[in-house]
Amino acid sequence: MTRHVRRHPPRPALVALLASVALVAACTAGVAVALQPWSASTAATSGPTRVVASPEPSPTPTPTPTADPDASFTIVAGGDVLAHVPVVRSAEKAGGWGALLDPLRPWVEGADLALCHLEVPVAPPGTTVSGYPLFAAPASLVPALHDQGWDGCSTASNHSVDKGFAGVDATLDALDAAGMGHVGTARSEAEADQPQLYRLERAGQTITVAHLSATYGTNGMPVPEGKPWSVSLIDVPALVEQARAARAAGADLVVASVHCCVEYRTEPTDEQAAMDQALADSGQIDLVIGHHAHVPQPVARLDGGPGGAGMWVAYGLGNFLSNQDSDCCSPKTDSGLLLTAHVSSPGAFPAEGREAGPARVTGVEWTPITVDRVGGHRVYALPEITDGAGRLSAQAVRSRTERVVAAAGDAAPERTEPVTPSGPAAVVVERTGG
Repeated sequence: MTRHVRRHPPRPALVALLASVALVAACTAGVAVALQPWSASTAATSGPTRVVASPEPSPTPTPTPTADPDASFTIVAGGDVLAHVPVVRSAEKAGGWGALLDPLRPWVEGADLALCHLEVPVAPPGTTVSGYPLFAAPASLVPALHDQGWDGCSTASNHSVDKGFAGVDATLDALDAAGMGHVGTARSEAEADQPQLYRLERAGQTITVAHLSATYGTNGMPVPEGKPWSVSLIDVPALVEQARAARAAGADLVVASVHCCVEYRTEPTDEQAAMDQALADSGQIDLVIGHHAHVPQPVARLDGGPGGAGMWVAYGLGNFLSNQDSDCCSPKTDSGLLLTAHVSSPGAFPAEGREAGPARVTGVEWTPITVDRVGGHRVYALPEITDGAGRLSAQAVRSRTERVVAAAGDAAPERTEPVTPSGPAAVVVERTGG
């Protein structure tokens, strides 16, 4: 009789032994294992229990350190604001200063920080408006400048004390009332010792800009007796020390507005060149803005500057608003420059122990502007009115543009459209002691 041999399942003790041996071998080799459970059915269909190796899990990659984003913003600066009596009359006839200033509003409003130069004092209370040679502007001019977009003005000029200390007082009171910054004249010694500060919040950084201002003189008008600090006179070592003190107090960038030297001359004088180079050599000044010549002057980059990275200077921005042109002075006085400076501050890089900054002026641009004196003293950006505007023909616009382009030079490019704000408005830090 044929005998059928019955296949018996492996004994549990043997299976456990085999699994243990496999596990030890796998662990010794550094391989993770998984044991397949045993059952009679699997034994019958699959044969002996198998030891299955699984791949070791991949480690979580270490994130690549990244730097914080860079902060950047623009500073826009304008030339001399001269409230000649005919200019005041145009504003009155037009129903306010807005009619004169509005054509340039987008160019000023778009700046992150806009700095004007108020060359003339505001008429003290109870006095009348007057023009050359002893100016007194209506107080209404100041809020109109603020409404156009200016954050503050330099006030040191050869006309600062045309109305004595009362004029200084009235001017700064008007600027304060409008919420604008000011520097160059002062109501007290304590106020004179302080730069005007502006704070900007960008990309997680708080960047502080210090503004300084000084003039070559006061047209022979006496500085108020007992108040030598009421107007800042040019003293290069003193300006450098002011800049150094501002940085020590937290300023990240220092801008100096300098009112000097010879009127109606395009080329900077030797004195101008030497003064601005000395400011650059100090390593404390980031940008110099020039006034007083009433005509556009060159824009240049000088050796030196903070960290040896160079310093931009606009030797003279010419006129922003005035009654000057070829009828009284030089044809070049009918136009000026609007300066745009670009500022960048690198973000922090904690992985390398790098803090944010330093803030630097990375480049500048200029825009030719003009005043339509015959057409009601409206101010225009020349690139926007190539076909003419008001009483200015297309040919007049071309001629004025060519003069400004020739004066500005080719060290910095021309800008033909307004900038746009990169963040919230600058905060004006009040100078105390006024």
